[in-house]
Amino acid sequence: MCASALPLAWLELATGLLLVVGAGAWAQAGLGVAWSVLPAAAAVYAVMAVILARFWETPARSLGAANRVTLFRGTLVALSAGAVLSPQTLAAHVWAFAGLAAVALALDGVDGWIARRKGEATAFGARFDMELDAFFILVLCSALLVLGKAGFWVLAIAAMRYAFLASMRVWPWLGAPLPESFGRKLVCVWQVATLLVCLPPWIGGDLAQPLLVFALVLLAWSFARDIRWLRRRRLRPGAFANPMSAP
Repeated sequence: MCASALPLAWLELATGLLLVVGAGAWAQAGLGVAWSVLPAAAAVYAVMAVILARFWETPARSLGAANRVTLFRGTLVALSAGAVLSPQTLAAHVWAFAGLAAVALALDGVDGWIARRKGEATAFGARFDMELDAFFILVLCSALLVLGKAGFWVLAIAAMRYAFLASMRVWPWLGAPLPESFGRKLVCVWQVATLLVCLPPWIGGDLAQPLLVFALVLLAWSFARDIRWLRRRRLRPGAFANPMSAP
């Protein structure tokens, strides 16, 4: 088989799995992280890789530089998810977990910048980045629940977007394109930053909970604003002809 016919995308996905396994093994040997973290993180990454392979239509073609950055973030999120599934490990290494999450957050936006700079912006890349962000938020919310910083209600921060997606099956008009919104992006950054700030031990539940409640209220307002805009556009004939027009 010639080099050009190799399934490059699959090789890139496999490389990500090797990174997860290698990082997990190092954490176990060097930090004393429980062995249960490694198979859990590998399983999370494997599911993500299978989904990506399913929707990447040309395996022989590389994912591209921008998607590789997103994929690397995916390895960090998978490792974080593995830690959440081991409460004792998470409690003992909360600073390492927070650092890992901070790196994943810092890299968010780098993939988009690379995509625009190299002309690699695609619907696949945008969806990959969006779904990874949503799962990352779910992991952070779960971590705060496991650490006892908040009750089960904190999962509503992550569940809101999944509920919105599920609602599209009942009300398809919710799936119409939304205009670019600085406010929406600001709310997204705010909620992730709040989740990260609440992770360290020096932030107790008494302080974390009001911060998280504010983030939840802000997120609910953002979704309500978008839903209201979509509903108004739905009721106007031909309104979706130019979906990027200002609300």
